[in-house]
Amino acid sequence: MAPNENTIIAFDLYGTLLSTESIAKELAKHFGEEKAATVATTWRKYQLEYTWRLNSMNQYIPFSTITERSLHHAVLENNLPIPSTEAGSSLMSAYDSLSTFPDVVPELKSFANNPSVTPVIFSNGTQKMVSNSVYHSPDLSPHSSVFKDIITVEEVKRFKPHPDVYYHLAEKVGKSREQMGEMWLVSGNPFDIVGAKAVGMMACWVDRGGGGWIDGLIEGGKGIPDLVMRGLGEVVQDEKHDAYEAKPWESLID
Repeated sequence: MAPNENTIIAFDLYGTLLSTESIAKELAKHFGEEKAATVATTWRKYQLEYTWRLNSMNQYIPFSTITERSLHHAVLENNLPIPSTEAGSSLMSAYDSLSTFPDVVPELKSFANNPSVTPVIFSNGTQKMVSNSVYHSPDLSPHSSVFKDIITVEEVKRFKPHPDVYYHLAEKVGKSREQMGEMWLVSGNPFDIVGAKAVGMMACWVDRGGGGWIDGLIEGGKGIPDLVMRGLGEVVQDEKHDAYEAKPWESLID
C-alpha cells in the first residue's frame, strides 16, 4: 500500500519513542547509581507483566496505578525500601519527562512535512499520563504537533496485545475492522507487533538492540514484522527483501 492521506502510522510511546531506561537518572537520586539501572529494568518488566496478567484475568487498573505498583515491586525485589510518598511522587512525575531515543527527533521532523501520512500516538497509558509525556517531555514536546491524535486503551479497559485495543485504534482513526491493513504500528515491543499482526495490521518493529526478530509465538507471516528498523527512519529489513541501507522507511510501504 502506497502512502496516502489515509495511511495511519500509530506510534507506541513507552519503549519506542520514549526510553523507559532514562528514568534511571531519577532513580539514582533515591537509590544510588549502582542500583538505578537494575531498578529501571525491573520496574519496566513488572509494569508490562501486570498489564498481561490483568488482560488474562479480564480486569483493568489504570496504567498510572500499574506504574506505581510495579515500582514498589521492583524496589522490593532489589532489597530496597519503598520510596516515601514524596519520593514516589517525584519518580512518577519523572515518568512524564522521559527522554526520547536519539533517533526519534530527526525522524519526527521529517513527518512534520509529510502530508501523505497521519501519525498518531497509541499507548497503554492513561490519557492524562500520555498527554503529560507528549506535551511535557523536554525532548518530545517541541514536536508534539506532529501527532494528529493521542489514542490510549483507557476507554476500552484492555491492554496490548488484546485485540480490542487495536480495534479501538481503528475506530478512533475512522477505519473499519476490514481496513486494519491500512494502518501501521511502529513499536519497539515484540508483543505489540504480534498483537497488531494478529488483527491484520501492518507492523514495523524498532530493533535498537540489533538482535534480530526471535519471537517464536506465532508461526508464519502473522508472527513477524513487515519492516524492521534499527532506529526510526533506518529500515534494515522487510519481509519481502534482504537488508537495506538506511533510507526513509515510508518509501518502502507498498
